[in-house]
Amino acid sequence: MGDMPFYVEHDSADVWSNPELFDLRKDGEPATVGGVPPDYFSADGQLWGTPTYNWKNLQKTGFKWWLDRLRVTFATVDLLRLDHFRGFESFWSVPAGERTARNGRWKKGPGARLFDTVQKELGDLPIVAENLGIITPEVENLRKRFAFPGMAVLQFGFDETGNHRPNNYIRELACFTGTHDNDTTRGWWKNLLRSARTHSADRDAVKRVKSFMQTDGSEIHWSCMQAILTSAAEVAVVPMQDLLGLGSEARMNLPGKAKGNWGWRFTEDQLNRHIVERLRDLTSVCGRG
Repeated sequence: MGDMPFYVEHDSADVWSNPELFDLRKDGEPATVGGVPPDYFSADGQLWGTPTYNWKNLQKTGFKWWLDRLRVTFATVDLLRLDHFRGFESFWSVPAGERTARNGRWKKGPGARLFDTVQKELGDLPIVAENLGIITPEVENLRKRFAFPGMAVLQFGFDETGNHRPNNYIRELACFTGTHDNDTTRGWWKNLLRSARTHSADRDAVKRVKSFMQTDGSEIHWSCMQAILTSAAEVAVVPMQDLLGLGSEARMNLPGKAKGNWGWRFTEDQLNRHIVERLRDLTSVCGRG
């Protein structure tokens, strides 16, 4: 399963060789940059600093750049997660030079025009749409129109709505204990327990976790792994940190933080025989072998 970022970097070969496909000033610097407005990950939103697309020019080419990008990617992966899927419907555009993502605005993306072209030229591709964050009915309608499975993240499943809880999963879904943007499961659980001492909403969430998974939390990572692996979702993904039962020190990424991310690595000796055999047993009994 591959993962395609929505944007590319300003100093990439793509922008250098195709400047007309991006929103750049005459001097080649970005006019606007991508990101997302404030959400549950960051009070200032996320300012990615990547140039936004010139969708009008991309459409004039028949979306050739996107077709080439997808064609090359599918030469190396069997299944592809399209990151920031909502950006294809509307994207958050921030004037270059802003210090946060607060002062941006939504602009219309290519929507169905792009995926109609993709379908016509490349056929039905095995794509998973990352539909987390601020998702509008228009975004969901676009996803459903092309029958792209969405995502569910177990850590988000214990609020009052329960939208990300496994009992609400359907077959056409990719589910995760947590993504690269989340804390590890053990880190998330430790922080939830701490917060529950003073916040009633988190006390209720702790109760829902324990009740739903019938656990005392002592092996919370295995409980969460079992919850998604036994669900109806066609694809279930467990980050390595959760398989190893690691805490917040092994978190992969903190959204909105510019430096110090993506530094975690594991060593082969951490995958001991006990973990491997237990995972093999759980995978087999869940029919995912």
